[in-house]
Amino acid sequence: MVVHLIDPYPPGPGRIWRYEQSPLLRMNSMPADVTMFTDDTVRIDGPVRPGPSLSEWAELVRTGAMSAQVPADVEAELTALTGSSFPTRRLQSAYLTWVYEHVLADLPATIEVREHRARAVAITGETTQRVWLEGHEQPVPADAVLLSVGHLDTGPDEKAAEIIAFATRHSLSYFPPGYTADVDYSAVPAGEPVLVSGFGLAFVDLMLVLTEGRGGRFEDSQDGGVRYVPSGSEPVLYVGSRRGVPYHAKPGYQLPGPPPPLPRFFDDGIVDRLLALPGQLDFHADIWPHAAKEIAWGYYSELFTSHPTRVRMDLPDFAAGFAKARWGSADLHELVRTAVPAPQDRLDLDRLDRPLAGLRFDTADTFAKHLRGYVEADLSRRADPEFSADLGAFTALLSVYGQLARLAGSGRIAGRSQVSDVDGWWHGFFSYFASGPPPGRLRELLALHDAGLVGFLGADIHVELDDERGTFSASGSSFPGSVEARTLIEARLPVPDLRTAHDPLVRSLLDSGAIVEEILPDTTSGHGLPSGRIHTRAADGRLLDASNRPHPRRFALGHHTSTRSAGAFTRPRTNALSLRQNDAVARHILTLAEQEKTR
Repeated sequence: MVVHLIDPYPPGPGRIWRYEQSPLLRMNSMPADVTMFTDDTVRIDGPVRPGPSLSEWAELVRTGAMSAQVPADVEAELTALTGSSFPTRRLQSAYLTWVYEHVLADLPATIEVREHRARAVAITGETTQRVWLEGHEQPVPADAVLLSVGHLDTGPDEKAAEIIAFATRHSLSYFPPGYTADVDYSAVPAGEPVLVSGFGLAFVDLMLVLTEGRGGRFEDSQDGGVRYVPSGSEPVLYVGSRRGVPYHAKPGYQLPGPPPPLPRFFDDGIVDRLLALPGQLDFHADIWPHAAKEIAWGYYSELFTSHPTRVRMDLPDFAAGFAKARWGSADLHELVRTAVPAPQDRLDLDRLDRPLAGLRFDTADTFAKHLRGYVEADLSRRADPEFSADLGAFTALLSVYGQLARLAGSGRIAGRSQVSDVDGWWHGFFSYFASGPPPGRLRELLALHDAGLVGFLGADIHVELDDERGTFSASGSSFPGSVEARTLIEARLPVPDLRTAHDPLVRSLLDSGAIVEEILPDTTSGHGLPSGRIHTRAADGRLLDASNRPHPRRFALGHHTSTRSAGAFTRPRTNALSLRQNDAVARHILTLAEQEKTR
C-alpha cells in the first residue's frame, strides 16, 4: 500500500503548527493536556496505539530516554518545561514532527509513505482518483482520497466587501478575519489608534505581534506584576467585542483529584431521548437544559468533593436533589442556595456568558477600571486551586462537546438553531470559558494598558464607516463616546464559508459540483440554511453531492466539514471525539483498500 501525503507545508505540524512562525506565539494548553495518541479510554474499532503526551515526550527527550530532533532555539524551553507551562507553537511543532516520524518508523514494510510538498488543485477520475498538483504535469493516482480540512481561508462576505470598498475610497487600512501568523501587519502605523474587533485568542496573538514583535519588552515589576517597556514602534490598540471582555485565562493547575465520571446528565440515554422526539430540535429549548445541567454537575461535584468546608450538605444528598430538579427551576435554585452559602461559589452561567450585561459606565476610564478588576479577579481565580470547581465545569464542557457532535451529525437540530446557537453561541461560549489564553498573556494585556498602548471599547462593539470624515469610528454599549481610527482589524478566524473559500482544490471541486455546501433543514423558516461547511456523511466522512449521494472514494474530515471536528488538540484519557472520528473514517478507507487488493 502506498500513502501519498500532499501538502505544501511540513507533514506533522502542517501550516498552523509549522516551525516557521513567530516565537512569541504560544499554545493555550498545558503540555499534559495535549496528545496525538489513543489510550484505553478511546472507544474505537481500530487498535489502540498509546504514546506520550507533549509533557511526557518532553520529559523523555530531556532525560535522554528518547531521541528527537529539537531545534536549537527551543532546547532551553524544553529543558525548563513544566506541567503548568504553556509551550510555544514552535515546541509543539517539534512534538508533531516527532509524532509523524514515529508513525513512519512504526509502519510495516508493506506500507510506503510518499510526501508531495505541493498544493493539490484538482481531483478527477471515477474509479482511479487523480490528484493534480500545482506546478506538476502528471497527477498522483489513488484508490481513495481523504481531504484533511482545517479552517478554510475565505474571501470577503457582503459586509467585508463594503468595508474594503470604504477603506479603498479613503485610503484606510482594513484587515479582515485571518490567521495572525499568516497576516502581514507591517502596514499598521506606529503611534496611531487602531480599532480591533474581537477579544479572543486572535486578539492576544495580534497584541503580541504589534508590541513585543515590534521591539518592546515585558519586564517583571517591583510589585510582582508585569510592566511593558515600549520601543516606540507600537500602535495604540482599542479593542472591543460582543462580550467586551477577554477570554478567561486557562487554569494554571490540574484537578486535585480524579475527574467526575461523565457524562451523567447529558449521556447517550438523553441523546437517544432527544433523537426520539418528533420534529426538529431547538438547541436552547431542547438541548441546552441537559447540557447546562451537565456543566453544573461537573462544577458542583468538584466543589463538594475537593472543598467540603464550603458546602452545607453531603454530596449524596445534594446529588439526589440535583438529579430530580429541572434545570432553571426554583427547586434547583433553592437547592444550590441551601447547599452553597457563598454566592461566589455558585455557578451562574448567564452572568458568566455576559459579565457586562446591564452595566453602563459614565466614562471610558471608569469602564477601564472595572475591566481591569474583572481581569485581575479572573487571573486570581484561575491560579488558585481553591476554585477548582471551575476546572470541573471545564471537564464537563468537554463531555458536552462530544455528545453534541452526535446530535449535530444526526441532522435533527433545526438549521437556524444549528447555525446560530450551536455553531455560533455554543462554540463561542466554549472557547470563551474553556479555551482562553495562558494567564501570562492577560497580565501582559494589563501591562500594555498601563503603558497606554491598549484601550477598551466595551461590549457590543459597533463600527461606523464615516464617509464624511473618512475614518472608522467604534463605540460600545459599556460607556458613552467613540474612538476614531484609520485602521480596523478583525481579530478572529474566518467563519466557515465554502462559497468564498480561497483554496484552489476546494474551488475546483465546488465549481465542478463534486462537493457542495451543507444545507441544514429548517422547518421554522420553511427552507434550508447554508452552514458554510463541506457536506459530508457523518458516519464515514464521505463527500456528498447535491443529490446527497456519497462518493465511494472521496472522504473529508475537519472543522469546516459536516463532521465539525473539534478545533483543538485532544486531551489524554478523555475518549476524544476527534480520535473516534478519525478511526471511523480510517476503517472505511482500509476496507476500501482491501477490496481493491482482491479485484
